Amino acid sequence: MLALLSAALLIGTSALGPSAASPSLGPATALPPYALGVHPSSGVVTVLLVAAYLAGGTAVASGLWAVRHGAVVPRSWIVAAGCVAALAVLVPPLGSADHLSYAAYGRIAVQGGDPYVVPPVSWTGGLDPVTSAVEDPWTRTPSLYGPVATGVQALTSLVGGDSLRRTVWLWQLACLVSWLAVGVLLRRRGGSRGAWLWLLNPVLLGLLLVGAHVDLLAAALGLGALLLVPRRSLLAGVLLGAAVGVKLTFVLFAPAILYALWRNRSGWRPVLLGVAGAALVLVPSYVVAGSHAFDQLGQARRFVSLATPWRLLVDAYGARGLVLLLWPLVAVVLVVLLARALRPRPAGSDVTSDAARAAVVLGAAYVLAAPYSLPWYDAIAWAPLALATTGLDALLLVRLVVLALAYVPGRVAGMSPQVHDLTLGYRREVAPWLGIGLLLWLVVLARRVETPRTGHRASRH
Repeated sequence: MLALLSAALLIGTSALGPSAASPSLGPATALPPYALGVHPSSGVVTVLLVAAYLAGGTAVASGLWAVRHGAVVPRSWIVAAGCVAALAVLVPPLGSADHLSYAAYGRIAVQGGDPYVVPPVSWTGGLDPVTSAVEDPWTRTPSLYGPVATGVQALTSLVGGDSLRRTVWLWQLACLVSWLAVGVLLRRRGGSRGAWLWLLNPVLLGLLLVGAHVDLLAAALGLGALLLVPRRSLLAGVLLGAAVGVKLTFVLFAPAILYALWRNRSGWRPVLLGVAGAALVLVPSYVVAGSHAFDQLGQARRFVSLATPWRLLVDAYGARGLVLLLWPLVAVVLVVLLARALRPRPAGSDVTSDAARAAVVLGAAYVLAAPYSLPWYDAIAWAPLALATTGLDALLLVRLVVLALAYVPGRVAGMSPQVHDLTLGYRREVAPWLGIGLLLWLVVLARRVETPRTGHRASRH
């Protein structure tokens, strides 16, 4: 019931119409997304979303606890979750204005421009019906997404034409396909636990599907690569290349797969086939995109988001350069801690489960250590989570809820002064300390592999 309540609050908030959480998509049409045009206040929206994410996190925690004690998710719940997902794309995206940027980059590409060079605000003098809708702080920012993402954005723009609403809805449909694909695959491989980690997880639903974030496409492609690598390595490479071509951070799945192949003594053939498959996607796509496709990545690496522990250091000492130097080292330390915190490798583990364990470790280390980290970035760790037993479900769930609350209501515009101060206060003053608490929790988890009396490392076999 809590999961359903959470999903209803998320979808219902979006259905109310433009707000501090959901930007306007222009005049209503016969096609989705639909909204009532109530224009709720930023205070109402914030209360609804906070309640949704707290209820959703509680629901997932309760569901995972029940599964651990033998509960089985009924098939009817899976069907209901699919129906809820379909409803989620009938309302406007919620939680940010990123989907407006996606539409703009696709529009620029379709009309012959270079989305990696041209900022949305300057396209056709700022008069274009799609690119002019992009909101601060991204109006002057060219695309930082990979060429595969740009290709999908261009396709939705080609069909959507001059209609921002239609273009956004087509993007939402691509997100829906990705969401359901991941959900079905995880349910099939991960059973009831897999269902709670994805299809029945309203926090992820709100962040990824209702939010319509590009990370969802990359997660689906990356998951496909993990599942196919033992049997169809060439196709797995193609999918991994496509995931990286959507968002570069999914390159972390590559060392995870290599580790799994080495661990299972699979030889060089699947490695070479996988590399060839990835090259089939990445080489031509980046040749077409050009060297400018990497320009914004160089700029983005200097960002430090407000809700990360690194922000405390930047605000106190202005040590942005030191943060850029230290965070890769911290990420390496977190990889070690996360690897130690893993539950023992089950007997009969295969390439996919070993790759998934490694992908969770690398993905979680990245989102926990990165100076610029937003809640939907966590898809890189959540997509492979159900493919293997890790013991990290609770840690990642708390992290997800903490970050989700930090970015309520979502837009830069539309907030009352009181809501602005309250939400910014949590994001800047509370969330970073909770992030530090998560790191300390991870240290405790990593120490559990030691026996209490001798301090020696407990056997994993």
